[in-house]
Amino acid sequence: NGEIALFLHGSGWNLNVWHNQRALSSSLEVVLLDLPGHGGSDGPPCDSVAAYQRSVYKTILSHQLKGCYVVGHSLGGAIALSLACACPELIKGIILIGTGAKLKVLPDIFERVTLDKKTAAEYVTALAFSEHATIQLREYAISETMKADQRTMYSDFRACDGFDMRDMIQSINAPSLVLCGNDDKLTPPKYSEFLNRSLAGSRLEIIANAGHMLMLEQPLKINETILKFVKETV
Repeated sequence: NGEIALFLHGSGWNLNVWHNQRALSSSLEVVLLDLPGHGGSDGPPCDSVAAYQRSVYKTILSHQLKGCYVVGHSLGGAIALSLACACPELIKGIILIGTGAKLKVLPDIFERVTLDKKTAAEYVTALAFSEHATIQLREYAISETMKADQRTMYSDFRACDGFDMRDMIQSINAPSLVLCGNDDKLTPPKYSEFLNRSLAGSRLEIIANAGHMLMLEQPLKINETILKFVKETV
């Protein structure tokens, strides 16, 4: 149907977090983006959601992605909210995965990132998955997080920690789908419930047997829910 979905990853990650969502390309135009300073993307990382949002805004314009659905996980979800608020004319809808209108970061995470990247990656990964996640999945997450340098990790968590749109999201009119793992310890379901209450006409789905990395833990369910939302919104 020619609909475009632009995927934005979370803190310390890269576009590989969406490898299971490539399967959606039989129904949608799937665009996976590395944020500045991540994966194959040039330039330094940003230390605010607003700066990341400006970068994604430029990408949408330069790659003719106007009218896309923005799918954001965690930090990526904060960027999606920020885009929907600042430039609603550019997007058709937002899909918010394991995120919130405010993203306070645990002091322990900052402490570990400052000390040692591997300890930080292991600590965050331990919190990011439900008890149902396999060892292989956890190890994959650690190896992908290790691809980001220490500065990038720190900047991302700074950006999340400084993000608070609780007073602004009521103004967003874009169709929105809110997804959260029932066992998400980093952005608990109450964050998604707040988003659902605050965003006009939004839909909330709590995904069973999943933590913060629900698109890795329950990919088929996530893909099916995204596709249904896009088809019903068009």
